[in-house]
Formats: sequence, structure tokens, C-alpha cells
Amino acid sequence: EIVDPEDDYRFNETWQGYFKLKSREGVTPDIAKAQVRKHNTIIGAMLMRRGDIDALICGVSTRFYTQLEHIEDIIGLSEEAQVFAAMNAVILPTQTLFVCDTHVNEDPTAEQIANMTLMAAAQVRRFGITPRVALLSHANFGSRMTASSRKMAKARELIVALDPELEIDGEMHADSALSNSIRFKSNPDSTLKAPANLLITPNLDAGNITYNILKMTGSNGVALGPILLGAARPVHIMTTSSTVRRIVNMSALAVLETANR
Repeated sequence: EIVDPEDDYRFNETWQGYFKLKSREGVTPDIAKAQVRKHNTIIGAMLMRRGDIDALICGVSTRFYTQLEHIEDIIGLSEEAQVFAAMNAVILPTQTLFVCDTHVNEDPTAEQIANMTLMAAAQVRRFGITPRVALLSHANFGSRMTASSRKMAKARELIVALDPELEIDGEMHADSALSNSIRFKSNPDSTLKAPANLLITPNLDAGNITYNILKMTGSNGVALGPILLGAARPVHIMTTSSTVRRIVNMSALAVLETANR
């Protein structure tokens, strides 16, 4: 039996809900119907908003930021989040490294970096791992005073004030972050007492490039993520390079997030 979408109550409830949400932004009923037909992410996000589903995995065949716009419109930020951010885990032969922000914020402020760092650290703890955070920069503990390095130094001050128990230091070079001998030679008083496992980069270019280099040269493409930080509900946006294994792993993560709510 061929069912006309116009007669399907689920389709009608979805586009009507989307229209109510966006009607003051120039979206007409006809536009709402067309958008719902066209974008699976809108359907999934509306089902989540209605309480019909508990978690959502989307993306894979569409640009990341296009998907994020739908999530922001329909799901929104959690109460503690100032911004969305994305974190990837790279599973290396000797360790697992988390890198943030890999997909969202082009040039975040110190305040936004502080906020995403605290969200990333909380997510790392959910894996049963104690986060050790390095705020990365081209400068190493004040070796060069540029706007970018000062931003990372300010972010550290904000984070320490908000979470004094978090092991964190910066601004620092990536080799300092990963090597005790290099770090303590530069700064014997560093508050990062062991190699970092959570790398926070100063901008989107640095985060995305760092993650992709590590993924392709160190882990044979084995990675987890992107893990979307800051959303009000368990939702994650995959990328076009995602493998079946990564989709399965992210689905399992979303289920665990739902169970822990």
C-alpha cells in the first residue's frame, strides 16, 4: 500500500511542530512541509523535542554545520553551555587522546574555551578516565605574547577558578603537553603533572588539523566522534568520513548518555 505523506499523522505532527517553532522566522506551512520532507535531521530532532526518542545520531551524508544549525534551532543548548563544541577521541597504540574543538567554533573567546573545556573534561570522566588538560598554543608558558596565546592563558585562569580540582595547564606547545621532560624543562612548576590526554586548541583550524593528522598517522583511522558538547539532549553529528564502526560506537555512547540522565 502506498501511503501519501500528506495523510500520515506522523508527518503532519512533525511539520506542524516545526512550523510552530519557526513560524516567527519566516517559515510558512508549505516551507515547513518541504523542510521536513528534505531533512531527516529535522525529523529526528522534532521527534526528540516531542519526547518520542531519547537520542539522535545524524549527519554522515551532509555538511556538519548544516546539521548543527537544525540541532541548535530545535534542541538548543544545555543550561551549562555557552556554545556547542565537538570533541574527538583518537585511539593510539600507547594512549587515547581527546581533541577539542574539532568542528564548531572558528575563533572562540577565552570564556568560550573555558566553557567547552569544562564540558569536554566532564565527558572524558564519563569514559572512566581522569582528564589531564593542555591548552595548546604556538607559545609556551608566555614565550610569546600574542592575542591567541593570551587568550589561552586567560582561559586557564577562568577554568582554574571554576574547577580548582581539574589538572590543567597552558598555554603550551603540543610537545610540552605530551612530554613530562619537555614540559618541566620549560616550566618546572607546571600544574600538569603527567602527559595530557585532553588537548584544547585555540581555534577551529588547529583542532581539526590536529585531529585529522593524529587519526591518519597514529591510529590507522580509528577514532571516536565527533562527540557534540553542549546540546540539551544526547545528540551527535557524524561526518562524511565516518565508518560503520564509528557510527556503532557513537550510537552506544548516545545510549549510555541517555541511561545516565
